[in-house]
Amino acid sequence: MAVEPLTSGASGRINALFSLHALRSLLLLLNAVVLLLLLPFRGKANSGDNAGKDEKQESGRKGSASTVVRVPWALLLWRNATMAVDHEAAAAVRRSQAIRRVFQDDDDDDTVREFCLFSTARGDTLFTQSWTPISVQVRGLVVLLHGLNEHSGRYTSFAKRLNANGFKVYGMDWVGHGGTDGLHAYVHSLDDAVVDLKIFLDKVLAENPGLPCFCFGHSTGGAIVLKAVLDPKVEAQVAGIIMTSPAVAIQPTHPIVMAVAPVISFLVPRYQITVANKKGRPVSRDPQALVEKYSDPLVYTGPLRVRTGCELLRITSYLQQNLREFTVPFFVLHGTDDTVTDPQASEKLYKEAASTDKTIRLFQGLLHDLLFELEREVVTDDIIEWLNCRV
Repeated sequence: MAVEPLTSGASGRINALFSLHALRSLLLLLNAVVLLLLLPFRGKANSGDNAGKDEKQESGRKGSASTVVRVPWALLLWRNATMAVDHEAAAAVRRSQAIRRVFQDDDDDDTVREFCLFSTARGDTLFTQSWTPISVQVRGLVVLLHGLNEHSGRYTSFAKRLNANGFKVYGMDWVGHGGTDGLHAYVHSLDDAVVDLKIFLDKVLAENPGLPCFCFGHSTGGAIVLKAVLDPKVEAQVAGIIMTSPAVAIQPTHPIVMAVAPVISFLVPRYQITVANKKGRPVSRDPQALVEKYSDPLVYTGPLRVRTGCELLRITSYLQQNLREFTVPFFVLHGTDDTVTDPQASEKLYKEAASTDKTIRLFQGLLHDLLFELEREVVTDDIIEWLNCRV
């Protein structure tokens, strides 16, 4: 089966998203939008009899166009409402698929897998799930946050390995991903995901009083976890964090990108640039892992949306400004051949963070999805060993 090697994270596509070619495409789109908005004002009729007279004269001219085009605003509002309904329906389909997978995973005598839905203050329904060991006493908790374009269910094998070592695992599909509400892989604000993680942490700790809790984040999930632990309350709640290939820094091709991106994001937040859907950036050296990933309907493989790219720029810029503020114990793992997120950014985090308990592990030659690489067992063993030393 031929597999198109799309990236799982968006960091490697930011520059393509805001490239000159992409900006030209956006200008053409904006021009079309302006023309569409002007259509309701074309052929505006005068009041009274003069209007009827002018229309008769116009229609009587030989070879002249007599059709007056008007687009009622109600039509535009109806189109927006229809799109919203379509997005909700698509999210409901994704959620049913995520729930079905939980029920199908019932052949393991060592783990109980369950799901839970809860609503946010924004009105979004979040899909969460848990993996609980049966024959092993629970001695710690791990709250798992997946990367951009994927979902928490992909980490079932990893969760069960943690179960075997006494850790109960919770996963949350953040907004726009997996079984959670939102346009697939569209992120209006990563701050929403940060807030949702904080609420989810409160729920997990309330259900498991007295147990040490760790957060795990992959790629953009790592960036969300990092921003969350800058909150003193969250820092006090967690015993440490683990990050694989975290999106800590994105270097734009030109300084003007940081100024232009928010403007474009405001004007056309959901616009997709096909050039941003770069090929040739594999995330794993395991062909079977790539087949499983990109044949998964809950994994998004389409072009990056403008607002999503802008949010990644914004959160990584924030993290870069606050590297010295991190005091939480952490373990960062990165492949040296990762072309989606920058392993040097992880090294910078390790060097500049104020944490006294910090560890970094660079895997020579490995790519972005460390837990889906050929050496996944080695990566998992390192994580378990780090956790065991702190429980």
